[in-house]
Amino acid sequence: MPLSKPQKIIFDDESRFRVVSAGRRFGKSFLSIWEMAKAARYPNQKVMYIAPSYRQAKSIIWDELKNQLINKRWVKKINESELSIILVNGSSIILRSADAGPSIRGLEFDLVICDEMAFFPNANIIWSDIIRPTLSSRPGSRALFISTPQGMGNFFYDLYQQGLTTEDWSSHQYTTLEGGQVPAEEIEAAKRDLDHRTYLQEYEASFQSSGNIIFYAFDPENIEKFSGEVPNQIHIGLDFNISKMVAVVAVKYKTGLHIIDEIVLRNTNTDEMCQAIKQKYPDKMIFVYPDSAGSQRKTSAGTNTDHTILQQYGLRVMVNKANPLVKDRINAGNRLLCDANGNRNLFIEPDCKEVITAISKWEYQPNTSIPIKDAEKGYDGVNDSWSYMVSFLYPIKPQYAERTVKFFGAY
Repeated sequence: MPLSKPQKIIFDDESRFRVVSAGRRFGKSFLSIWEMAKAARYPNQKVMYIAPSYRQAKSIIWDELKNQLINKRWVKKINESELSIILVNGSSIILRSADAGPSIRGLEFDLVICDEMAFFPNANIIWSDIIRPTLSSRPGSRALFISTPQGMGNFFYDLYQQGLTTEDWSSHQYTTLEGGQVPAEEIEAAKRDLDHRTYLQEYEASFQSSGNIIFYAFDPENIEKFSGEVPNQIHIGLDFNISKMVAVVAVKYKTGLHIIDEIVLRNTNTDEMCQAIKQKYPDKMIFVYPDSAGSQRKTSAGTNTDHTILQQYGLRVMVNKANPLVKDRINAGNRLLCDANGNRNLFIEPDCKEVITAISKWEYQPNTSIPIKDAEKGYDGVNDSWSYMVSFLYPIKPQYAERTVKFFGAY
């Protein structure tokens, strides 16, 4: 399959250092294979491809790279454990993860490709202390940095800016649609499924700034008095904390949820929280969406797990085998707060002060995508509670719903 027009522009760019911000499924891995083959066709070239993790390096590109080179009859030797290939012309290609610094030090390369570099941990140190020196002793050595963006507070964004202004550097930016791999109707579906900022970042390859606030889609428009009658079925998100346990109570509302209540207990356990829930909503059909770890963990004395205790009180426990990734829960929450088309599908009762404060003030650690954990403020526990519920009912990735385990208590 030939390169698309944008891929060909990047491929033909003779700048020594190229930085590419590209949308999801642009064909970044496909382009990387072309780049490696182009370099390795000359004798005695040394090529390295780096992904954020070993798993990604192996699953994203390894098999396809081998197949391409085998089909060209270029391969002399393949080392599966080392993820390395020796070619008949003396060139070599190795795959590494971003945390494999010690195994890279002291080596030298003609081409280094950093795939999904926005997600490298300590990317600035990896570049300056490890990767950059490997390019110093080989005449004509080059590097390609390619990634979906991850905000402005990271080193990939800095490199992109450098590519706009520095001699022998270049920067490229292409959307998913321009990559030609994804039909327009699929992109429109993604626009409906994602919040606005995530859509711009993931599909438009746009560097989005949101400061450190995690639920940036939250707005006073999401605060609304619930005026209807509480239906028979209610939904509760619950995180198992002892110092402060918060049950976030919601009802289905229009095309989303309305959070109508919060039950806050301090220095407590799951048994006491269940009693409080049943006392407040004795006649309701209650679905609880807890931390999946509660199938093993105990916050109450005795032999029963947290999930078992919920069941014993007749609560319907709706839980995945494993929690969705934190970023997927955050994206699901932001999408419900306000999607890419401007629709708000999550509303909060004004009296739910704990929830409103936690949503509006929870932040990332500076210059990272890691949420702050603060036992005193407890924003993370409150947001875990309602986001377990949201990500179960309205998952970013449908496979989480497919892996659901349902426990039904006596009722």
